[in-house]
Amino acid sequence: MNGTRKSDRPMVPTKRPNEVLVTEEDVEGRGLTKGNAIEQNADRTLYRNTPALSALDRERQRARKDKKAKFTALLHHVTVELLREAYRRLQRHASAGVDGVTWVQYGERLEENLRELHARLHRGAYRAKPSRRVYIAKADGRQRPLGIATLEDKVVQRAVVEVMNTIYEQDFVGFSYGFRPGRGQHDALDALAAAIRTKNVNWVLDTDIRDFFTAMDHGWVVKFVEHRIGDRRLVRLVQKWLSAGVMENGRWAASRVGSPQGATISPLLANIYLHYALDLWAHQWRQQARGDVVIVRYADDLVVGFEHEDEAKRFWADLRERLRKFALELHPDKTRLIEFGRYAKARRSRRGERGSPETFRFLGFLHACGSSRRGSLLLTRRSDPKRMRVTLQAVKETMTRRRHDPVDEQGKWLGQVVRGYLGYFAVPTNSRSIGRFRSEVIRMWCRNLRQRSHRHRLTWQRMTRIANRWLPPARIQHPWPEDRFHAKTQGRSPVR
Repeated sequence: MNGTRKSDRPMVPTKRPNEVLVTEEDVEGRGLTKGNAIEQNADRTLYRNTPALSALDRERQRARKDKKAKFTALLHHVTVELLREAYRRLQRHASAGVDGVTWVQYGERLEENLRELHARLHRGAYRAKPSRRVYIAKADGRQRPLGIATLEDKVVQRAVVEVMNTIYEQDFVGFSYGFRPGRGQHDALDALAAAIRTKNVNWVLDTDIRDFFTAMDHGWVVKFVEHRIGDRRLVRLVQKWLSAGVMENGRWAASRVGSPQGATISPLLANIYLHYALDLWAHQWRQQARGDVVIVRYADDLVVGFEHEDEAKRFWADLRERLRKFALELHPDKTRLIEFGRYAKARRSRRGERGSPETFRFLGFLHACGSSRRGSLLLTRRSDPKRMRVTLQAVKETMTRRRHDPVDEQGKWLGQVVRGYLGYFAVPTNSRSIGRFRSEVIRMWCRNLRQRSHRHRLTWQRMTRIANRWLPPARIQHPWPEDRFHAKTQGRSPVR
């Protein structure tokens, strides 16, 4: 079923005191994306009509023309104006760092604060503060550590990211999608689906880099940054953020490896790290392959498709050695090679194997081999059941806390939750999963309302009317991935 995409970025509910919100990352089942800053639901690209960014256009053009150029004067682009735009793009209700300063408090004397911050930056007196350690639940039950930076550190990091992106966006390869301006999860999903459909993909290597954001070697981070950044003041800023450490339970701990998940600078540093450690090498490797090789990477989530099994196994072994050189390791239990593609089912039948071909997970979806009515390959994508359960559990816990709120308030909130889920997961072939999610929300809501009184009069018929009033229908919202992918590239960019 085809659909029209309304937004890749679902609405975010308004925060209530002591309430954990269900954001886009939550409904996707990832908690906060690994390395993603808490405030990064805002657009990462600042206004392009400011004088500061117009000046950066010259650096962008130079970076595009000269791939070996080193930029020795960049910090002067971090102006008061750029800092102001960075501040305005932060989430207003994001958690405060170790200094307790919120967005509203900092804005009470905004111009004075920004001028003083700008002066400290340019005379070398700026000092990065430790991140505040918090934990969020992962889909597998473990806890993911996040580092919440102070608001001032967020402002500086966002401005510096804008300056550095000017250069690195000219270098990053086409199959890198994570945390880049103008690219998102659905762009990566579309590229992967189009590649599997149009290329000779018979094998898929589903990889997982073990604890990537906590394993990044600081020495390599600095070396990689220095490939393009010759401004020592900017390099020292990166070093300050890496070594600022974390505060947990009132105690400071040093950071000798890794980059805090939650820091605004972390996604860019991760992309730079993997650009040199993985992307350039993988791009060169596939050019020497005799069969088709397609690559899609979103942050540290990497999926590689192959035409030939022997090349897939060789790439796997070479990748393991390549990552080891840069203090990284493939997770032995989460990295696997599976038979996939248009001939996978037929080959299994010839070998006398029962059941459908194996599936793999990528960006919250379970990818499987299906068949269209004409018998051709149909890549089916379903919501990952494990992550759906985590999302529903989070909704249930918040719903319990809001049990005695007026029905209208509950309806508005749940409408935003369901709308956000559909905004991400309502893709073709996923009708059953999104319908199940909406049904489960209604069922939990009905039970919650009935528990408000021992003598309730809430029939299921009345509950259905309430749900239909507040919750959007579970309909496909996204077009077929090949249609959107080819519409965006228009033949200028081949399937990666």
